[in-house]
Amino acid sequence: MITEQQVLDVIKSIDYKPMTYQELEQQLEIQAASDFKELVKILNELEHTGVIVQNKSHRYGLPEHMDLVRGRIQAHAKGFAFLIPEEKEHGDVYINANDMGTAMNGDIVFVKVTSRSTTGGRMEGEVVRVITRKNTRIVGVFQGLDTYGFIIPDDKRINRDIFVPKESFGGAVEGEKVVAEIVSYPEGRAAAEGRIVEVLGHKDDPGVDILSVIRKHQLPESFPDEIMDEAQAAPDSITDAEIVEQGRRDLRDKNIVTIDGEDAKDLDDAVNVERLDNGHYRLGVHIADVGYYVKEGSKLDIEAYNRGCSVYLVDRVIPMLPHRLSNGICSLHPQVDRLTLSCEMEFDEHMKVVKHEIFTSVIKTKERMTYTNVRKILEDEDPELLERYAPLVEDFKLMRELAMQLREMRARRGAVDFDFDEAKIILDEKGRPIDIVKRERSVAEQIIEEFMLAANETVAEHFSTLQVPFLYRIHENPDQEKLQNFLAFASNFGHVIKGTGDHIHPRALQQLLQDIKGEKEETVISTMMLRSMKQAKYSADSSGHFGLAADYYSHFTSPIRRYPDLVIHRVIREVIENGGKLKPKRQDYLNSRMADIAQQSSERERVAVDAERDTDQLKKAEYMLDKVGEEFEGIISSVTSFGMFIELDNTVEGLIRLGMLTDDYYHFDDKQMILLGERTSKIYRIGDAITVRVARVNMEDHTIDFELKDMPKSNRPERADRGGTRSPRPDGERRGGRGGDRGKNKAASKAAKFGKAAKAAKATKAPSTSVAPTTDTGSKKPGRRKRKSSAAASGQTTAVNVPTTQPRNPDSTTAVNAGEGKPKKAKGISTNAPKSSGKDNSRNFNFGSGKGGYNSPVESSKKRKGSPAPRRKKIEGPVFDPEAGNIQTSSAKVDTGKTGGEVKKSRPRKRKPKSTEQKPE
Repeated sequence: MITEQQVLDVIKSIDYKPMTYQELEQQLEIQAASDFKELVKILNELEHTGVIVQNKSHRYGLPEHMDLVRGRIQAHAKGFAFLIPEEKEHGDVYINANDMGTAMNGDIVFVKVTSRSTTGGRMEGEVVRVITRKNTRIVGVFQGLDTYGFIIPDDKRINRDIFVPKESFGGAVEGEKVVAEIVSYPEGRAAAEGRIVEVLGHKDDPGVDILSVIRKHQLPESFPDEIMDEAQAAPDSITDAEIVEQGRRDLRDKNIVTIDGEDAKDLDDAVNVERLDNGHYRLGVHIADVGYYVKEGSKLDIEAYNRGCSVYLVDRVIPMLPHRLSNGICSLHPQVDRLTLSCEMEFDEHMKVVKHEIFTSVIKTKERMTYTNVRKILEDEDPELLERYAPLVEDFKLMRELAMQLREMRARRGAVDFDFDEAKIILDEKGRPIDIVKRERSVAEQIIEEFMLAANETVAEHFSTLQVPFLYRIHENPDQEKLQNFLAFASNFGHVIKGTGDHIHPRALQQLLQDIKGEKEETVISTMMLRSMKQAKYSADSSGHFGLAADYYSHFTSPIRRYPDLVIHRVIREVIENGGKLKPKRQDYLNSRMADIAQQSSERERVAVDAERDTDQLKKAEYMLDKVGEEFEGIISSVTSFGMFIELDNTVEGLIRLGMLTDDYYHFDDKQMILLGERTSKIYRIGDAITVRVARVNMEDHTIDFELKDMPKSNRPERADRGGTRSPRPDGERRGGRGGDRGKNKAASKAAKFGKAAKAAKATKAPSTSVAPTTDTGSKKPGRRKRKSSAAASGQTTAVNVPTTQPRNPDSTTAVNAGEGKPKKAKGISTNAPKSSGKDNSRNFNFGSGKGGYNSPVESSKKRKGSPAPRRKKIEGPVFDPEAGNIQTSSAKVDTGKTGGEVKKSRPRKRKPKSTEQKPE
């Protein structure tokens, strides 16, 4: 029988050329009909999973040999996207909206690279095939018409509405949040089509907002009946016979306690500390033996694998395991027997682990302690608590002593410790936010944090030495380019970091954090350092943890809420029961599974983080709804080309758009991450304290807009043609244009309404001549006005009707102004980049992995000195007569003094040609 490996061996051979299935049949010398059917089945499966590709001539080959790149689509709300390649060394690929095919955000696709920059850094491509669909269901607001409807997706990265035919409404009505199953995906100009499968309720109903987030991320709300039945079969308690039969070490006489938050219900870790006769510390970390109750391959295990982890939303927890287990037999409640896996470590005076043991055990915790009470005992010395927990007070003091020394040891080693504020959103009974409070990171939290880190490192190193299949938590070294950018950024503040761009020890970064502690630039440098680092993830191989400066690290301490912890618990117990090793078949099986489990767990973790962030943003925006107009103190947390983000003391973050900075024109410097005023030289940078006013809250996008407290509405000087970043008006109107009701057109409007020429035209009611405005394309130079007519020269007026909408040449960026022969360049950034500038006109889209060479936009290379002097306003060209309902052509000056707006003749002035420099908004 033909096998998949045989087919791959042929396709992956060095001398292989793409073949059809008939040619592969001959190559493999297939004779039997059953083998031929198996070949076709294997080819279809390999193509479906993206291992091989079939080209237009129906020949099969490897994707990399056909110039295809496999990766994940990261889409933008404006339609374009990036491919984030699976191959780490490959740069990002920019994908135009027209080259997306049927792909949507999050899909795994093949992309063909169609162009590269001269340096090879920036690449553009097109999607040639979707391998895996991420979006099978869409959550959004329903808009219904008579015969069809649309769904506006909550996920703005899905930038097209979903079409819904009448028969697929599913009972939904206007304004309701719905879940739609995608029937057909978008292609070309055609929108995706969906079928409504669930109506969540009206978008403004209580609870619908959180429910929408749950559906958006496809989080499971409940457990299937068969899972619940399996969970119900778990016992409520353990027996002495179980303990003896399994050979567990009895630790029930030790002062073991749990320390958690007040609202925690799944207590899966407990600790105790002892001082040994030799002066060393013995730390015991005891973790609930969840793997004993959740058997490998069971329905509970499969469900936990699919969920990956528990998800902690603002108002609820979506658990990885049913409450029957997580809050019951697997939770280390006080004064009851519980089965555990224990890691005991002996530390010498240098905080080095000189001895350790990992074993199965049984414990009985003495107390269920909270972070608040432990803090009050150790820091406040609360008399009531000191009396209540008298038998444990000395243990807590010993815990603090050991934890602080472990913390100092990690700092000396070079572990990077970011101390960012976290917040808890307080909700009322209807789910509405009533307060936002910071989470304290007191000595109690630090004790548990240090003890868990020590256990995780010890367990990881132990099983890495045994060379058994395992799951590790890894944190790769920062990307060289991002790290170089950070080094250059830190140097702007006078900080020099030891090392080179390709090798910097985390100790140097931790030293920098210590040096800037309490300084003005602490926030800005800490934030930029964090952004220069990669995300931690799970892996079957131990490559170390950069942030912790640890050679070995795993997640061992939370098997109730993290699937990788549950997996390694099974491995640990199996190794212990088999005398420190695994059987060869078992070893091979686990080796084949670990990479898949690591990838699944990493992906589910990212989904959980995204969902938690969405609910936080949602409730923070809702909390600020009734605070529009109020003032708050905050700091600049981020600076971009379109504005700056401000974080308030309660961790709420909002945006001050560039258009709201009306006192000057500001330029974005992506190297120093600042906004620099063109005329005032005022600088806004990350970390600056600032007073803001809440301008608006958008509950559709869950965003908050701020404005500066003392910023004038608009006193910025008008400029005719300046490059650089231009601040648009917040209401979307343009500044300094001819079409607005300001400047000379404002004066002309008055003249047309009140002047003598207007009255004369109204009295005679002369018929108007219809003249279509045109662009002068004759022999005259661009920008020169046509010769004035004799009527205009003599002060007479001629009525000219113009269409309401000005015609625009679709093939150019110039708009035609009525009454002028001069083409006027359209405002905004031109889509045609200059070809001969000799500069790298990189792009900055503020997302993507950053490996594709898409940096900051080159908006203008010209500089201006000073500001132009204001010119006297005058009427040139047509003016509108509201009484006559037409345009009056005139070139007269308007005297708005005591003469009542009498029109005077004036000598034509020679006008300077306008600059063609582009004016980005």
